[in-house]
Amino acid sequence: MQIKKLTLQNFRNYQSEEFTFSSGLNVLFGKNAQGKTNCAEAVFYLCTGSSLRIKHDRQLIYAGADSARISALCANRYGDVFIEAEIFENSREIRINGNKISKNAELLGNVNSIFFSPGELRLIQDGPDERRRFLNLSISQLSKGYYTALLRYNKILEQRNALLKNKDVSLVLETLPVWDEQLCLYAARIAQKRAEYVARLTPLASAAHAYLTDGKERLTLGMDRTYQGDEGELAEKLQREMRSSYEKDLRLGFTTVGPHRDDLKIFIDEREAKGYASQGQARTAALSLKLAELEIFKEQAGEYPVLILDDVMSELDLPRRKKLVSKLDGIQTLITCTHAERVLYGKDCNKIKISEGKILS
Repeated sequence: MQIKKLTLQNFRNYQSEEFTFSSGLNVLFGKNAQGKTNCAEAVFYLCTGSSLRIKHDRQLIYAGADSARISALCANRYGDVFIEAEIFENSREIRINGNKISKNAELLGNVNSIFFSPGELRLIQDGPDERRRFLNLSISQLSKGYYTALLRYNKILEQRNALLKNKDVSLVLETLPVWDEQLCLYAARIAQKRAEYVARLTPLASAAHAYLTDGKERLTLGMDRTYQGDEGELAEKLQREMRSSYEKDLRLGFTTVGPHRDDLKIFIDEREAKGYASQGQARTAALSLKLAELEIFKEQAGEYPVLILDDVMSELDLPRRKKLVSKLDGIQTLITCTHAERVLYGKDCNKIKISEGKILS
């Protein structure tokens, strides 16, 4: 998979620019706060329909403009695909080959991408929300069924939590089983897909980590809960757990059982990385997970996704920078940095200098 051309109009600090990317290594360089990350963000947005940096799409619109437009000519193993998004103050339109899509699920899988930045340290150091976000984003790009189940689960969960705040306890207890039956159907689907994904991710992440650390440390993964059985069995088990938690849920006013509470556990040398790993260890562990993602995407989609490395090289020591670059053959990669020479190491690359939202020739 690759992005051939990217056009930005009134997006972030870009008024109008067109980028041409090679199928290999592309280095976006320049001083800080010039628009390098904004360009990388646009690529990720067209691949996933979301940004990792903001909550509201209107924040992507150039100051003073009414709307933003981003588009890209892409390629996957089936041929070329043209993706464009128009972003307005309170809405957006996404089109694939000129056809407007009605659901974000229709966008996923056309061109997959993996985004890594220094902010990914949150994956190791912060709470379970960050690790669930990692799993949800990864699995959703590979499985539209998972993405749809996740959307429906979250919607029903929101309604269940609202019900739990109702002061009429008899009404709540009478209505909860109806919500639980629907909720657990999607919960089972989510739990099973996550378990399958983590089982595939673990050996690949361990191998990547051993490569980056020269075998000096051992990385292992695991979910804090294990779900066994088919979807029907899991749904029944989750319903029983929810029934046994009614008193606690009513007291707290929210749902205390379900995959929205699960956590991905990350261990370095059998010690949980959260609260133990140094900055360097956390960075290497997070990068290992991303390299493992690459291989899973390749295995399932038949080709590598687009890899985006945002200001990562400055955070790695020289040996690990070289090791990382050696892994990028055959993968379209967008790297942002302040100095291009930091990432080249004799590699051919497409260098693009950016200054104040403009490409400098």
